[in-house]
Amino acid sequence: MDFHSILVSTGIVTLAEMGDKTQLLAFLLAAKYKKPVPIILGILFATILNHGLAGMLGLWITQILSPEILRWVLGFSFIAMAMWTLVPDKIDDEASFGVKSGVFLTSLVTFFLAEMGDKTQVATIAMAAHYPSPVLVVIGTTLGMMIADVPAVFLGNSFAKKLPLKLIHAIAAGMFFVMGVLVLLKIDQLF
Repeated sequence: MDFHSILVSTGIVTLAEMGDKTQLLAFLLAAKYKKPVPIILGILFATILNHGLAGMLGLWITQILSPEILRWVLGFSFIAMAMWTLVPDKIDDEASFGVKSGVFLTSLVTFFLAEMGDKTQVATIAMAAHYPSPVLVVIGTTLGMMIADVPAVFLGNSFAKKLPLKLIHAIAAGMFFVMGVLVLLKIDQLF
C-alpha cells in the first residue's frame, strides 16, 4: 500500500481546509443544530461522495492525456492551487441552509454542494491524476477533511478565531507550489 500518497493528500487537504468555506459551514451547522454526530456523518459521507467523484475524474484525466501533457497540466494546476489557497473563503449563511430536512441530510447536501469546485476537490483531482492509486488519494483527502472539520463541529467559532489562518494558508500554498515546481521539473519523486 502506498502510504506516501495518503500522507501527502491528508496533509495538503488538512491545511487547505483551514478557514475554507466547508470548515466555515461546519462551524455554522454546529452552531445552528448542536448535534455533532449527524453533522460529522454528513461531512464524512459528502466528502467520500465528492472526493470519490474527483478521484475518478483524476483517473480519467490520466487516461486521456499523454504523460508529458499531464505533467504540464498537473504542474500548473498545483501552482494555481497555491495561489487559490491564499484567497480566503466566505460562506453565505442563507444559501448554506436551503435544505429543509434532518441534520444529517442537511449536512450531507450542503457539504456536497459546497465542496463542488472547491480547492480541496480540485486538489483531489490533481493528486488522483498524479498518484498511482486514486482510492488512496481519496482516503487521504477524506481524512484531511475530517481532521480539519471535526474539531470545527465540536469547538465552534472560538477555535477558528485562535488559529493562525494566514500562516496555515501560506504553508498549504507553499506545499502546492513546491509540488507544482517539482512536477514541472520532473523531480516529483520527493512527494
